Amino acid sequence: MPRLHVDRLRSGDGSEDEYRVVERTGLAAWDATTALTVVGRPYPRVEGAEKVTGRACYAGDVRLAGLLHARVLRSPLPHARIRRIDTAAAEALPGVHAVLGTHSAPAIRWYPDGLLFDRTLRFVGDEVAAVAAESEETAADALRLVAVEYEPLPFVVGLEAALRPEAPPVREGGNLVGPPKVYARGDAEAALREAPVVIDETYTTQTALHNCLEPHGCTATWDGERLTLWDSTQSVFDVRERVAETLGLPEHRVRVIKHHMGGGFGSKQIAWKHAVIAALLARRAGRPVRLMLDREAENLAAGNRNATRQRVRLGATRDGTLTAISARIEQDTGAYLVGGEGSNTSAIYQTLYRCPNVTTEQVGVYTNTGPAVAFRAPGHVEGAFALESAMDELARALDMDPLALRLRNYAEADQRRGRPYTTPDGLRLCYERAAAEFGWRRDRRPSGQGSRRRGIGMAAHDWGGSGYPPGYAWVKLNGDGSAEVVTGTQDIGTGTRTGLTQIAAEELGLPLERVLLHLGDTATGVYAPVSAGSATQATIGPAVRAAAAEARRQLLEAAATMLEAAPADLQLREGTIRVAGAPDRALDVADVTRRIAPHMIQGHGARGPNPDGKAVRTFGAQCVEVEVDVDTGEVSVLRVVASHECGRIVNPTLVDSQVLGAVTQGVGFALMEERVVDAGGVVLNANLEEYKVPTAPDVPAVVHARVDRPDPEANATGAKGIGEPPLVPTAPAIANAVFDAVGVRIRHTPLSRRRLLAALAAHRPEPA
Repeated sequence: MPRLHVDRLRSGDGSEDEYRVVERTGLAAWDATTALTVVGRPYPRVEGAEKVTGRACYAGDVRLAGLLHARVLRSPLPHARIRRIDTAAAEALPGVHAVLGTHSAPAIRWYPDGLLFDRTLRFVGDEVAAVAAESEETAADALRLVAVEYEPLPFVVGLEAALRPEAPPVREGGNLVGPPKVYARGDAEAALREAPVVIDETYTTQTALHNCLEPHGCTATWDGERLTLWDSTQSVFDVRERVAETLGLPEHRVRVIKHHMGGGFGSKQIAWKHAVIAALLARRAGRPVRLMLDREAENLAAGNRNATRQRVRLGATRDGTLTAISARIEQDTGAYLVGGEGSNTSAIYQTLYRCPNVTTEQVGVYTNTGPAVAFRAPGHVEGAFALESAMDELARALDMDPLALRLRNYAEADQRRGRPYTTPDGLRLCYERAAAEFGWRRDRRPSGQGSRRRGIGMAAHDWGGSGYPPGYAWVKLNGDGSAEVVTGTQDIGTGTRTGLTQIAAEELGLPLERVLLHLGDTATGVYAPVSAGSATQATIGPAVRAAAAEARRQLLEAAATMLEAAPADLQLREGTIRVAGAPDRALDVADVTRRIAPHMIQGHGARGPNPDGKAVRTFGAQCVEVEVDVDTGEVSVLRVVASHECGRIVNPTLVDSQVLGAVTQGVGFALMEERVVDAGGVVLNANLEEYKVPTAPDVPAVVHARVDRPDPEANATGAKGIGEPPLVPTAPAIANAVFDAVGVRIRHTPLSRRRLLAALAAHRPEPA
């Protein structure tokens, strides 16, 4: 097994020490010169047949003897205190086996300062009570029999209202989550005062809802004091840890399983209340319980993307050189901090462009709405809309090509940490490939007919994607020459099974069909971190490769004895071991494994960060063409060219799929998706009828101009994350294209018809 040790490093800003686990595998990283036969090929998903035939098992598909169905009663008020609750009628209903609420549930702490069932409710959708019954219909009937007397309390909705001096407090101490998070280098205020050209604008982004195809939920069952949860989660180990801690159990008595999942987008990277509620109901009823959120509950209580308000100031010289970047960011966190917000909106201001004077200030604001949680590229999507819109405004003020402005301020190092990038020209390659494929020219004026106007726009991004070590894997060779790979990670729909199987097959020298991957089970898998931050392939891939390399070494040593050759003289490809220069001296892998005890050949692998201290980042750029109908306000995205640098592309089909999916979500964020809350704090579109997401006719032609270049300094596979980056630049690129088409700047997402028509009307001169 690779040796691990801890390095102590001084952080880039000198403020604190960093500790990190570093791998010493002895493996040479796969670089651009490495000849690979499995990795890099567009294999179909290994679980594809299970999904298209319906055999794939999701959290709601688990069928156990005596299974009960659970439903949750939720607050109808945005802020209230429960004066009285009576569940006697619900408990007496035939078919009801368990009821929980503030009067009967254990006083389990949840959120930093709340309870699992709290008498103070802080948003429409907050949990009041739960029932488990023979059927979903009976459970719904029982909820209607729960009598609750509420004391309404003052409430506040929206950033502007929450920040007013007279605003009612959502929590004790006021509506600010805490002191602002401040970052500074140089003197931005002085640079802004001296700058010949200044952009000073405010941009806002909306609250967006994840709307995963599969909602949150789980099935819970007890075997004595052992709990098993089939949960729709992005982190089986985090759920195990939180549920065990909450219920006062040792972790080895909680097993969490996730075979398949219908999307998470960050909302499922933490443990939510439903897992504990289902476990408590199952223990009280003495029967298994399934608790799956319906679409309304999903959109009220299972997280959302923070709404933001960002004041952005850019200072530049006449030739376009940035001298100052300043951003003041306010974020709507909802009523609670749930532990998975992760919305560092300020980060993109600090890193994307070379600038000596940068300051950011970010503050969270409580409101009486559902809690925010990480949402695919949290913070960067919101920050990119504001920063990249402001950069486009600066280019217009300077009469400069937006691409030329970005290249003039190109950053080749991580200025925040004072470290060089492992791929300093990564973003430059994205600019070049996107512009070439799109046919970008500033003097190109797209045509339009009648009321329709066409325009083009672009935007860029940076992101992480280097992984969240440590991660571990185990590989064993069977007597028939097949291999099994065991890890504790989870496939959240991105194709993790396929990518990791390709890594193992490549290192083992086996055909893909002779490798089976086991994941998503805390009882059988070695530890893996949360699948978030575009990190799974970069975290677990190197661990799988290291484990496979150890198994391969043992295999070749055994084969060398049988072939009377040195291990170094053996070649292993497509499941066949040959002596170099002697093609007639060959063995199938099974010829070796069947002669030794089953599973005697095993390899273990672990992965830590790159040891040289460089910054591992991913980059991307997108060019967009839109058509705007100035009479109706309709915006049609005609085409998107996306170019993203994510290191080695393990499977082109899967990467293209991630790019297409992310761009589609970006179109929704830019043009249509928005949670609407009325003056009474009620969400008016907590469903998929009124909450608009892109459908097939809304999806533009998307071209992925791939940058397939391994990053051997990132890890031993050279691959980095791709799941989140393609969403980041889409909305600002669309907004910039809309301005190019109609000459009106929309600084608020979504760019709805209403907003666009209002802006066009305000822009038109009054008739004489």
